[in-house]
Amino acid sequence: MDQSTVPRGHFFLPGPTEVRPEILAAQNHQMIGHRGEAIRALMATIQVGLKEVFLTKRPVVVSTSSATGLMEAGLRNGVAGGRVLSLVNGAFSERFAEISVGCGFATDLWEIEWGTAHDTDELARRLEDQRYDAITLSQSETSTGALQDLARIAEIAAEHPETMLLVDSVTGVGGAEVRTDDWMLDFVVTGSQKALALPPGLAFGVASEAMMSRSEQATAKGFYFDLIPLHESLAKNETPATPAVSLMYALRDQLAHLSAEGIENRWDRHTRMRDRTIEWAESRHDRGMGVFAVEGRRSPTVTCINVPDGSTGSGIASELLARGWVVGAGYGKLKDLTIRIGHMGDHTMEELELLLDAIDGVM
Repeated sequence: MDQSTVPRGHFFLPGPTEVRPEILAAQNHQMIGHRGEAIRALMATIQVGLKEVFLTKRPVVVSTSSATGLMEAGLRNGVAGGRVLSLVNGAFSERFAEISVGCGFATDLWEIEWGTAHDTDELARRLEDQRYDAITLSQSETSTGALQDLARIAEIAAEHPETMLLVDSVTGVGGAEVRTDDWMLDFVVTGSQKALALPPGLAFGVASEAMMSRSEQATAKGFYFDLIPLHESLAKNETPATPAVSLMYALRDQLAHLSAEGIENRWDRHTRMRDRTIEWAESRHDRGMGVFAVEGRRSPTVTCINVPDGSTGSGIASELLARGWVVGAGYGKLKDLTIRIGHMGDHTMEELELLLDAIDGVM
């Protein structure tokens, strides 16, 4: 079976996630120009919904790019000659560090074991010993299912106002608790194709006032991801360059759906799916299964599960696909050691139970 033919409710890849048919259909709206009243009305509506999702009063950048693009934007706007501290505990936090190095910034990697989260007391000590322009991290590490203590990290970072906290929340926002303003996050980004349950192609980011001040000092911003013109355009409900208008129609309709559910209710639904998946995996410990991420630091949107000896993550994913289900094999060095269930977006507990039964059938 091909992934594109699996039944609705059976697609549990940890991104891109399943998109409801009515949201896919919303992209069929007649095209409009990206200058004029129609696009400004669309952008204004989108801003209201995005601010509810991010829990912010700040403008939310809408970028026609992947979230990786806005991760680079965070670094290019948030570093003005100083060093970067990259917290690495998996493949995507490692990518954030690689972007920093690729931009030419002096980057200190703090690497820890995959599946674990960084010690916040140690972070406090490191920030006392060395001045940094920015910290990078992945709140929800998609390769392992590990969840950083973002609220505590933000509290520590706030004691160092010269240090911008740059957060990859690609599998966080919309599924895990993120309080942009209350936690004083300097720059937090996500992509359309994860917990927001939209097609790929859009990224969203919120910059603090301190981040915007830093952007005025930064000298290696390039053009496309310069936050200053992006914010100037947002003030007029426009974008500096041509946006993906069709995707924005889908975004408008999905944000209405998210608003009706309520962001805290959405967090709770994801947490309950996480807890059920953990319970299921740990009850099969005698088969060699279990949760890869350490207890107490597990993402509500993606669970990485150890597979038994004699099985491979890629093999199990292939067997499930043959039966009409999609999950992720392990990522990177975990490819054949784990599978990943993306219980995010608009999935229900009932759909999850059917998936877990299907995995039992394969095992």
